[in-house]
Amino acid sequence: MKVLVTGGMGYIGSHTCIALHEAGITPVIYDNLSNSSIRVLDQLEKITQQRFDFVEGDINDSAKLAKTMVEHSIEAVFHFAALKAVGESAEQPLRYYQNNVSATTTMLLTMAEVGIKAIIFSSSATVYGDPKYLPIDETHPISSTNPYGWTKVMVEQILEDNCKANQDNLAIALRYFNPVGAHPSGLLGESPNGIPNNLMPFIAQTAVGRREFINIFGNDYDTADGTGVRDYIHIMDLATGHVAAFLAHQKDAGFLAYNLGTGEGYSVLEVINAFEKSSNKQVPYKFAPRRAGDIACNYADASLAKQKLNWTATLDLQAMTDDSWNWQSKYPNGLE
Repeated sequence: MKVLVTGGMGYIGSHTCIALHEAGITPVIYDNLSNSSIRVLDQLEKITQQRFDFVEGDINDSAKLAKTMVEHSIEAVFHFAALKAVGESAEQPLRYYQNNVSATTTMLLTMAEVGIKAIIFSSSATVYGDPKYLPIDETHPISSTNPYGWTKVMVEQILEDNCKANQDNLAIALRYFNPVGAHPSGLLGESPNGIPNNLMPFIAQTAVGRREFINIFGNDYDTADGTGVRDYIHIMDLATGHVAAFLAHQKDAGFLAYNLGTGEGYSVLEVINAFEKSSNKQVPYKFAPRRAGDIACNYADASLAKQKLNWTATLDLQAMTDDSWNWQSKYPNGLE
């Protein structure tokens, strides 16, 4: 079976390609390389002993997308191609709506055109907005505190409406919290272009000497140490979660949503402390004002995924920081 992995050269997409391969499913990667490196292909080959097919293209390009889907006999789409920085989305909302919502709609029209009925969508816990209760389960009200989150809310709505209109379609939205870590080989990890928007790569780049210190945005939250608490999930747990969702529902139809998380919250300071243990280095930090749209606590109730998908996160915070450091120390400047 062949599946198309849009944004498959990115952090989550590339690790999911490994999990797909390990499950006997062949990924075909489709990516415009706007926030990833062509060298990811070589790293994937070293890890899997397999050269995956790669098409450089944008999901807005329906002609190229359709050609790729038909030529490779694609049976489902794993959709990771999106812009994902919360702060940037507040500064450039139109760019985010165009790329994450409009381009995804173009892709769904193309899928319909060529007869592909199944999509696994990379959603986000940001669809829960400011949590009304913790841990958050899938019945929690949907909203957002930033444009990035609204793009995920909107795409989920589009997928649900499309499944209602086309009752043989399957759409699975995977809402995840904060993916971190790297492949245990140290050959593949998070390597964002420019300044990282997420905590773990920023910590790793600081530990390796690329950055002077970390800004911790807010130390006056209503949490044990005043810093924001998040549900961090190891990238390989997340990758196997995607495959588990697809395999569990291959013969089903309709719109489904699952949380993928550990069910535990860790504060920014706890993550830094764990990283210092992994790297045996001090990670300097400074406190900075809170960022617009950030919330104090966010962590998952992932029991539905355990019950329906037979999936559960197995790797703890120390494994996350150990693997991050293993990757960053081997590739201090990423793959470039």
